[in-house]
Amino acid sequence: MSTDLTLHAKGREDTGKGASRRLRRLASEIPAIVYGGKKDPSQVSLSHKDVMKALENEAFFSQIIALDVDGSSEDVVLKDVQRHPAKNLILHMDFLRVSKNTALQTRAPLHFINEDICAGVKLGGGIIAHSMTELDITCLPADLPEYIEVDMTDVELGQTLHISDITLPKGVESVALSHGPDHDLPVATINKPKAASAEDQGSAPEAADDSDKDGASEE
Repeated sequence: MSTDLTLHAKGREDTGKGASRRLRRLASEIPAIVYGGKKDPSQVSLSHKDVMKALENEAFFSQIIALDVDGSSEDVVLKDVQRHPAKNLILHMDFLRVSKNTALQTRAPLHFINEDICAGVKLGGGIIAHSMTELDITCLPADLPEYIEVDMTDVELGQTLHISDITLPKGVESVALSHGPDHDLPVATINKPKAASAEDQGSAPEAADDSDKDGASEE
């Protein structure tokens, strides 16, 4: 189980909206909650500056974090981040405790590779449209991937890549696919260039007019 990421926190007993506002305004700290496992939920606070720096690392959203609370460390994953709607501020964070023997459900970012040599783009002049940028997965903490690669090499013009087309790392399962084939959602599509689409649409009425003329002549 990887715990390369470390975050320091302090326990807190003063809770509520007023306490949280004071914490953010006076101490430049973020209120947070740690829950899960066999322990009761605990309220903690984190340095806003340290969190903002940690959020620059994409792995922070999908990897195991060693959360040090007043000198006692426990392994957690980030479950939720509440941001201010207008300012570059973090308002609240949720962390879930994890155990090496218990599967967890989380999200892993998708990294699309070989888009520059994709068949639908290189040969067909298509445009790639991403339907999702992260995937809900379940796995043991030891199998938690930093990201999941989506190889676009062989995707052709007009083709849609689905979750079932992704090669998942060993020990990792898709939450959506566990609910059945009807949940095999699209991940990316190679669309025709707009100019080509416009030409296709423009040719349809002409074909219809020709058929009308043929019909009229037969009468």
